[in-house]
Amino acid sequence: MGISVWQLLILLAVVILIFGTKKLKNVGGDLGSAIKGFKSAVKDGDADKDSATQNKVEQADDETANTESVKKEDNV
Repeated sequence: MGISVWQLLILLAVVILIFGTKKLKNVGGDLGSAIKGFKSAVKDGDADKDSATQNKVEQADDETANTESVKKEDNV
């Protein structure tokens, strides 16, 4: 017992009568803006996460290079 096409059309007609097309258009635009904002925030979060990982790798490489130079000085 699913919702038929006719029931969806009647529901759409009632929603349009209650809210009007202009208000529904504004709600749709606001929803689209919210989704775009969410996607960009997720993308920025991933970029921050990648840059943080890269910084940790660079710090580890620097520490390894410093440790190796200290070992060479000890051997001399």
